Amino acid sequence: MKTNEERLEEILAYLDSLSHIRSEEIPNIPLYMDQVTTFMDEHLKDIKRHQEDKVLTKTMINNYAKNNLLPPPEKKKYSKNHMLMLIFIYYFKNLLSFSDIEEIFRPITERHFSGDDSGLKLEDIYNEVFTLEEEQMAHLKEDIRQKYEKASQTFSTHSVEGEDLEYLRLFSLICELSFDVYLKKQMIEMIADELRSEHPQENGRKKR
Repeated sequence: MKTNEERLEEILAYLDSLSHIRSEEIPNIPLYMDQVTTFMDEHLKDIKRHQEDKVLTKTMINNYAKNNLLPPPEKKKYSKNHMLMLIFIYYFKNLLSFSDIEEIFRPITERHFSGDDSGLKLEDIYNEVFTLEEEQMAHLKEDIRQKYEKASQTFSTHSVEGEDLEYLRLFSLICELSFDVYLKKQMIEMIADELRSEHPQENGRKKR
C-alpha cells in the first residue's frame, strides 16, 4: 500500500503534467463533427480518467447545441470559436448543470462568438483566461501541500496506528479537498443564480 507521502507526490506530479489546448493549436478552418471529436480526443487524452473514456462524442455536441450551450454549426461545420466553446464546456460540465453553464456563457456567446472585428474576440478571452493557469497551478499545489500537512496531524490523540492511522489521515485529506470543491461549486451556482435574476426577460424568452 502506498504511503500518503507517495500519494501526495503523485498528485503534484500529475498537476505538473497538465496543460491546456493553446488557441494556436486549433485549426483556423471549419471542421466537420468527426474532425472535432478526433481533435479533442487527441489533445485532451492525457486528462481522461479512464483510457476508454471519450472526451467528446457526437451525442455530447448535439446535446450542447440542444441546451443552448453551443451555437449551431454553419453548414455542418464547426468554427474555431465553436472549438473554444467546447473546451470551456469540457471543463465546466462535470461541475455545473447545463442551465448554469448556459447562463454563465450567455453574455460570451451573445457578444463575442460572432467574431466581429470591432470587438473583443472569443480567442482573446480564451487566451486571457488561460494566462492565469500557471499562477493558479502554483497556488493550488501550495494549498494541497498545506491541506496535506493539516491532515497529517489529525488523529494524533487517538489510539490508532499503522495502516489504520495512515488511511484516516488520507480520508481527512479527501474530506478537505471535497469541502473545498463543494464550497467553490456553491459560489459559482450563487453567481449563476444572480445572473439569471438580473436578466429575467432573456430567460423568459428562452423558455417560450
